[in-house]
Amino acid sequence: MQTYLRLTQSIEAEGAAALVRLVDTRGSSPREAGAAMVVRPSGGFHGTIGGGAMEWQALAEAREALAKGEGKRSVVALGPDLAQCCGGRVEWRIEIFGRDDLPELRERAQAEAAEPQGRAVYLFGAGHVGRALALALGPLPFDLSWIDSREGAFPERAPANARLILSADPPAELTAAPDGALILIMTHSHPLDLAITVEALRQDRFGFVGLIGSETKRARFVSQMRAAGLTEAKLAKLTCPIGIVGIPGKEPAVIAAGVAAQLLQATAKAG
Repeated sequence: MQTYLRLTQSIEAEGAAALVRLVDTRGSSPREAGAAMVVRPSGGFHGTIGGGAMEWQALAEAREALAKGEGKRSVVALGPDLAQCCGGRVEWRIEIFGRDDLPELRERAQAEAAEPQGRAVYLFGAGHVGRALALALGPLPFDLSWIDSREGAFPERAPANARLILSADPPAELTAAPDGALILIMTHSHPLDLAITVEALRQDRFGFVGLIGSETKRARFVSQMRAAGLTEAKLAKLTCPIGIVGIPGKEPAVIAAGVAAQLLQATAKAG
């Protein structure tokens, strides 16, 4: 979540907003220190500090703090205080912001927007599956570079963590990708898919190289890449088909869900 952007938007809409942030956790807790949510006077909110009874109490305290115009800190034992079985203790801080804070919050929002929001993902292709996948990755901890070579391929609106790149030479965009980036290839053209895949494997520095397609497509591509001189070690790093094994359905949203889960797994394995 882009915290300062949400604070700015909430204040512009309703005149005030509360920032609830976990500042300390001990034992088992549903979220880590630093987790935050932005609460509006109307009761609407963005983000989460872990859900359940804990979050419900924090929301109630945030609305009360907004009504009083005063922040506060709370320490909660999840078992004795909330009858939750996590067994840990959490401390949260509630800060109140109003229209006078907007200039500083806007500056922070601009700085926040310029920072990477998570693991770098390079998504090639803005077709039906590409669009579904971009939406699926929107709320997840990824910094998305979304690339297509066609004018008008991108939707009018895209997730906040997505950077749209219209490129006449999509394979060349890999030069700017950081080491360990996750690469996903699903363009409108098999020759272009092949060119991007070859370049991604040739560079041999990415955390994941995934190509949409069947086992037959994989076999054909591997044969062509082997003939082009790619080593068996590099070819072994290609993931095709993509997605979680055992999830049926070829609808774009179903494919996107499986691929998003696969990227989270890849991120977890990388530590």
